[in-house]
Amino acid sequence: MTNSNNKSRRYGIDRRSFLRYLSAVSAIPTISLRSIARAESRPRFQANPFQLGVASGDPSFDGVVLWTRLAPDPLNGGGMTNESVQVKWEVAEQEDFSHVVRRGEAVAVPQLGHSVHVEVNGLEPDRWYFYRFHAGDVTSPTGRTRTFPAPSVMPERMRFAFTSCQHYEYGYFNGYPHMQAEDLDLVIHLGDYIYEYARQEGKPRQHLGGEIESLDDYRTRYSQYRLDESLQGTHRLFPWVVTWDDHEFDNNYADLVSEEEGVSPERFLARRMNAYQAYYEFMPLRRSAFPQGPHMKLYRNCPYGRLANFHVLDTRQYRTDQPNGDGEKPMEGKVFDQRATMLGRKQENWLMKSMLQSTSVWNVLAQQVMMAPVNRGDETGDRFSMDQWPGYEVSRRRLLEFFAARNGMNPVVLTGDIHVNWVNDLRLDFTDANSPTVATELVGTAMTSGGNGGNKIPEFERAAANNDFVQWYNSNRGYVSCEVTPETWTTHFRATPFVDKPGAPIFTPASFVIEAGRPGAQQT
Repeated sequence: MTNSNNKSRRYGIDRRSFLRYLSAVSAIPTISLRSIARAESRPRFQANPFQLGVASGDPSFDGVVLWTRLAPDPLNGGGMTNESVQVKWEVAEQEDFSHVVRRGEAVAVPQLGHSVHVEVNGLEPDRWYFYRFHAGDVTSPTGRTRTFPAPSVMPERMRFAFTSCQHYEYGYFNGYPHMQAEDLDLVIHLGDYIYEYARQEGKPRQHLGGEIESLDDYRTRYSQYRLDESLQGTHRLFPWVVTWDDHEFDNNYADLVSEEEGVSPERFLARRMNAYQAYYEFMPLRRSAFPQGPHMKLYRNCPYGRLANFHVLDTRQYRTDQPNGDGEKPMEGKVFDQRATMLGRKQENWLMKSMLQSTSVWNVLAQQVMMAPVNRGDETGDRFSMDQWPGYEVSRRRLLEFFAARNGMNPVVLTGDIHVNWVNDLRLDFTDANSPTVATELVGTAMTSGGNGGNKIPEFERAAANNDFVQWYNSNRGYVSCEVTPETWTTHFRATPFVDKPGAPIFTPASFVIEAGRPGAQQT
């Protein structure tokens, strides 16, 4: 979300240094391979190297990514020497590891902050597994993960939760302990996993240091977030599918355009390169997402048998600049630029091809910013967010027309970013109450960002009342839980009444059902 605070920039890197660093980062895969032969097999640590826990992600029907990072002193550079370290891993059917089904070795290299990404394959479809790592004489916590059903199988159901926007300084991640108690197959994070801002006094918790810019800055910030027990525990219990929004790098950026005036391309890309590398280092992502300098491909598919296909999108890296100076403006002028794009032509073509080829009942867009053109105006005039899809109306309408032209895809759009819940019918023409609904949008609130929530926001109250395609709006913090079957999609909005202190209870202010073959949500 837009933040109006002025932010200083201290990049301190010239073009020659930037190009040299870009070359070094691009060579990391080769460096990693060379490091295998000389990796330390019996390292000694001054403290537990697994303080950041374990995680898994991007499950397929026969495999999953396993993650950890060696960091005996995670908030002070990690605490590792500049040597590669051999890490052993194993996957078992039982938590006591009495029947290990896969094991192997990986190398934690200093060029990637001693992070480990293991792509395990050869597992059985549709079942839970346990995994752990060993470095020296230290064993990691045990993680739990699962594979998805085989491509030809129609599962009876799946359950997953999604969330976004977990600003550490605004409070405690009170939704995660309740998420852990649910019977979930998957967790989806839609962005703003960290926030880049400097420490602010007077908040329930404080960031370490100033606004982050260097690779070490980003690594420390991720470590501070991942040391949160509730976040770390949720990673340990479920596989995750992740994508980013803007705060993993810098607020409201658009491809190569900074929110700030006067930032050179070299300085902008140097910082983006640091941000992207740190994101990869801390997330359970496949090698296909390995960053190439200031570029990183995150859009991808995660099919759950023939029941649901998750099309994971990136609405930051490829978009054109926000029109009309960003902010909230009328839909006019550059909003209707035929060349403007939210996804970029390559990603948009990939998405449409992916959906056409999908054999799943439900096609799910896991993405960042609100697609419904919610008018936030008043008697003085119409206002729409230029950072969201309404700022890219040609691109937005092209996607909805694609939905309308192909029956049976059952598109459901999952959205983060805005720190409040919305349920929206996506119509071809939002100005016409009789225009057909072609998809449903479920907007998740923040985990913490914005504070306790639960308050009435006049702008959003007015928007919910004046936009007839809006089915529901709520300003509590929390997450969204979904149960999907071949016939119905049931959504429960989970809310925590406070985040400024730990231990909040959970309640469900609303639930909605979508019927397969009938776009639009009905409140239960």
